Amino acid sequence: MTNMPLRHAMTSAKLTEQALAEICEVDVKTVARWVSEEGRLPHPRHRWAASQALGVEESVLWPEAVRKNIKTGPDREIVSVYPYRSACPKTVWRSLITDASSDITFAGYTNYFLWLELPNLRSVLRRKAERGCKVRFVIGDPDSEVTRQREEREGVPLTVGTRIRITLDELSKLSDVEGIEARFSDDHIAMSAFTFDDQMLVTPHLANLAGHDSPMLHLRRQQADGLFDRFAFHVAELWEHGRPVQNPSA
Repeated sequence: MTNMPLRHAMTSAKLTEQALAEICEVDVKTVARWVSEEGRLPHPRHRWAASQALGVEESVLWPEAVRKNIKTGPDREIVSVYPYRSACPKTVWRSLITDASSDITFAGYTNYFLWLELPNLRSVLRRKAERGCKVRFVIGDPDSEVTRQREEREGVPLTVGTRIRITLDELSKLSDVEGIEARFSDDHIAMSAFTFDDQMLVTPHLANLAGHDSPMLHLRRQQADGLFDRFAFHVAELWEHGRPVQNPSA
C-alpha cells in the first residue's frame, strides 16, 4: 500500500523522489520504496531529514514509528539494555550520580569497579551527602563463606574479598561524613543493583562471570509495582536485613 501522507507531502512541497533522495542522501529507489510501501520505516536520521525538507511532522509521515517508540507495557520502564555492564558508558553513571538528589544506593557485592571507573567518586559522594543526599553501600562480607565460595567459582587473581576490602578502604575515608552508610549482606551475590532516585542499573550475574561480563538493565520508574519497584524492593530488603559496617577501615 502507498504511503499517502508522504506522497501528498512531496506533491505539496513540489519535491520529486530524486530530489528527496538527494536531500536525504539515499538512493532514489529507497525513496520509491518509502512511498510505495506504507509500512516501511526509514532510518531515524532519514525520517528527520525528510520531515524537515517537506515541512511535515515525522509523526504524520510515519505514524508507525511513533507507535513503536511509545511503550505502554511493563517494559516502558526499560531505558536501555547492555549485554555487558562494561558496555554502559561512564557518562551514564556520572549523569545518574550527578542528577540524584535524595537517594543513591550501591548494592553491588564488591562495588570495586566504581572507584576505578569513576574518578573523584569519593569527593562527589562527599558533596552529595553534605547536600542531603542519602548514600548507602550494601557490600558482601569479605570473610563470609558465600564470599569464599564465589572466589572459588571466579578463580581470578583479584579475589572477591580483596575487591570488597578496597571498597571498605575507600569508605573509611568517608567515615566522617554524615549520610554515608554501609552494611554487609550475602544475599546479593548473584545480582547487583544501583539506585539513583527514580532510576536504577541492575546486573544479574551469569554463572561464574564477574559483574563486568554480565548484562545490565537501565530502568526508570514509570508506574507502581513495575520493574523498578520490584528491584527497589530487593534493595530495600538487602538494606533492612544487612549488618552494619561498624569500622570500614578494618
